[in-house]
Amino acid sequence: MSTTADLIEVIKKELKATQKTYADLAEDLGMAESSVKRMLAKGDMSLSKIDEICRALKMDFAELAKRVADDQPLLDCLSHEQEVAVIADKKLMLVAICVLSHWTLDQIISRYRITEAECVGQMIKLDRIGIIELKPLNRYRLKLSKAFKWLPHGPVMHYFREHALRDYFSGGFDKEGESLLLIHGTIAKGLANSFVERMQKVAKDFAQQHLADQKLPENNREGYTLLLAMRSWEFEVFENLRR
Repeated sequence: MSTTADLIEVIKKELKATQKTYADLAEDLGMAESSVKRMLAKGDMSLSKIDEICRALKMDFAELAKRVADDQPLLDCLSHEQEVAVIADKKLMLVAICVLSHWTLDQIISRYRITEAECVGQMIKLDRIGIIELKPLNRYRLKLSKAFKWLPHGPVMHYFREHALRDYFSGGFDKEGESLLLIHGTIAKGLANSFVERMQKVAKDFAQQHLADQKLPENNREGYTLLLAMRSWEFEVFENLRR
């Protein structure tokens, strides 16, 4: 759905919520009811007319724009085909990870050996894949929800296991703000899900803090990768020693 159509849909929802009819809106705008219906059907209106509609609905344009953004469906995960497209090109995968972290184009090209034209080209691909909505001046809207996660057995996680997992765990986890905990134990089966829920809460807190800290100067932020896992598992070497 286009942005204009989204805008009209939100206006219609607000009219219904406030129990305003097209006739009421027409009276507020000083127009004929038929003209209002035609205008909303075609989506053909000036910014000044949108401002008039906002005043009639007792809301400002910023609130209207937020309603449009909030109404956009966000993805909790990508399809197998979308993930395949992401890992098919290393630079595309790099830009995808950066936009997931809400980096701007300037931040990406200042950190990595990728030109502005290349970065814009990769953003266009991400727009086509459905990860972002590319906007004027190379700004974008992420189309993934806060609950987004890669497919557990999908192409991206497979790539991570094959190419990045060893590199990740090769670190000492002994620097400021780093930690690696390996804990073994047997617990009641019914309690496992409660621990998973706590881990999900930590992941959500981390994601929300990441969003909140985007307003801080770049030199006051540091990139971290949080990896949480829990499963019923026995090391293969030990399993082979079982009687």
